[in-house]
Amino acid sequence: MKNDERVLEWVERMAMFCAAEYGVPPIAGRILGWLMICDPPEQSAGQIAAAIGASKASLATNMRVLMDAQFVRRRTRPRERTSYYRVDDDAWEMVIRRRVASLTEFRDIAADGMTLAGADGGRAERLRVAHDVYDWMVDRFTDAPRPTEGRPTERTSR
Repeated sequence: MKNDERVLEWVERMAMFCAAEYGVPPIAGRILGWLMICDPPEQSAGQIAAAIGASKASLATNMRVLMDAQFVRRRTRPRERTSYYRVDDDAWEMVIRRRVASLTEFRDIAADGMTLAGADGGRAERLRVAHDVYDWMVDRFTDAPRPTEGRPTERTSR
């Protein structure tokens, strides 16, 4: 199997993961997967469409989804009319930060529900279990070091 075929199979795996995990159309996952693995890391809409076999209209719609979710950023170059797209280096950290904020919000909603339900009974217990699990996750993620902290860089690991 040629390397290009293996890359496209990986892109398809990413597409299916994104569709299942994030609820986006598979084409959005293909775009994201391609932009994660392509070289050079900035690609025009035409290059992306050709690589993943998408129409430009579908690409434009799904590119907007990815840009709105802050996975992908559009860039321009001086004296060029073409826009280029790339996955920002901090995209994944931002995704996790949004998820942690969501966990915090759910924990707080569960706490408000516990106040409404009172201290005893099944309602309070169901809310308490949900609150405690989300509180535990918020604590773990909030206190965790950033992904690059404590990890040797390529230069220092040689």
